[in-house]
Amino acid sequence: MSQIRKITIANHFKRHAVGCRKEQQYDQAIELYSSAIELDDSVAIYYGNRSLAYLRTECFGYALNDATKALEMDKAYIKGYYRRASAHMSLGKFKLALKDYETVTKTRPNDRDAKMKYNECQKVVKMMLFQKAIAVDDDKKSIAESINLEAMVLHHGLHQLIIRFSGANLDKLKPYLIFGNKIFFSRMLKKTCRKYPCKILLDIKEQLMKVPTLVDITVPDENKFTVCGDIHGQYYDLMNIFELNGLPSEENPYLFNGDFVDRGSFSVECIFVLFGFKLLYPNHFFMSRGNHESATMNQMYGFEGEVKAKYTGQMAELFTEVYNWLPLCHCINSKILVMHGGLFSKDDVTLDDIRKTERNRQPPEEGIMCELLWSDPMPGLGRAPSKRGVGVQFGPDVTKKFLDHNDLDYVIRSHEVKADGYEVGHDGKCITVFSAPNYCDTMGNKGSFITLRGNDLKPKYTTYEAVPHPAVKPMAYANSILSMFS
Repeated sequence: MSQIRKITIANHFKRHAVGCRKEQQYDQAIELYSSAIELDDSVAIYYGNRSLAYLRTECFGYALNDATKALEMDKAYIKGYYRRASAHMSLGKFKLALKDYETVTKTRPNDRDAKMKYNECQKVVKMMLFQKAIAVDDDKKSIAESINLEAMVLHHGLHQLIIRFSGANLDKLKPYLIFGNKIFFSRMLKKTCRKYPCKILLDIKEQLMKVPTLVDITVPDENKFTVCGDIHGQYYDLMNIFELNGLPSEENPYLFNGDFVDRGSFSVECIFVLFGFKLLYPNHFFMSRGNHESATMNQMYGFEGEVKAKYTGQMAELFTEVYNWLPLCHCINSKILVMHGGLFSKDDVTLDDIRKTERNRQPPEEGIMCELLWSDPMPGLGRAPSKRGVGVQFGPDVTKKFLDHNDLDYVIRSHEVKADGYEVGHDGKCITVFSAPNYCDTMGNKGSFITLRGNDLKPKYTTYEAVPHPAVKPMAYANSILSMFS
């Protein structure tokens, strides 16, 4: 094929990719840009546009690589700096993002949009430096220890909202949030009514501190057990899971596999319901930590802003403290390992290595804890750098070796949107389950959960569509700096 012909076809792919992006069909756009690059790898805009599509699919590592490649090819390609800054922001690398925005403002001093983004990014960097300057880690008193519940005054109407009952049912649950010891209270509490929510967080922290990093779960032969993936603040879809599969109870145990909050704008409602069930059924309701149960993600993707809007900044800090104690993974009947992200950058990691991992911290950028929260499977053999820029990608051979080494049958993980709500990969040995349908009100995916029984541990998949919710957009409380994704 002549070079002119290649260039013509590459431009054709690019035009179709632009249409896919407008229709929010980002995976198709990525394929088309990739086809264009295969034919003509000398065009910076192909890499820059694919970088944007990767940003939309949360492949921040790939987005960063493409933006950098575009800038290597054309240092005057301004959108490349925007794309790279967005990728750096998503990875929590705020100083590097600021450097890229500074380059844009120097190149285009009259660009108001660039100046606004530079100023927003600079605010974040300054705040981080300030917080670091005032932090005294060794002597810092925990938020939990600083809270005085007795000094908190109940709103005068709150007593009338508290309802006690012994037999929970979904009709009663829907308008209420769960409080420990089967006490339910309105989810529309105002800031002055934060006593009971704080009590939940203090109680759940005390409970989680007693739980190991890797929790072993026993499912009797004929008993059903349910595993759910990401919820991401989609409260009404969470309620739909309980409608379809029954409320959690000692006879109907659940494991929710991380990313309970962020993105969706009903994250507060979601997390209090989940924590409430954890308090009610500590031995039959389980929660794993996800990569979004962290301070940086919560600052960027809405949960911190939502807690501050509905309650207080102090409560947002308390959530961070509680999340640090969430277990990192669960092992069902010594045969199924369930974690949010995936496997590891090195062979020979054992379950005992996971058990010994210190989890009471913010997620590091490497190591066992990082990879449990961030890694993803890939179809090819071996390992590859993470498409997200954190963790690793691991192939079916890596999965098989890990399972054989630890005498396991298969792994269940979440962390990725799937069109059908789930995906079975690696010869059936690596299952992804994602429980937030129509993720961010844009992706059009189904949600799913897995049920299995103790006698054979064979996974059964239930899929469902999104249900209506109030007219509150996803990330309504997110950091305004996310407007940089353009």
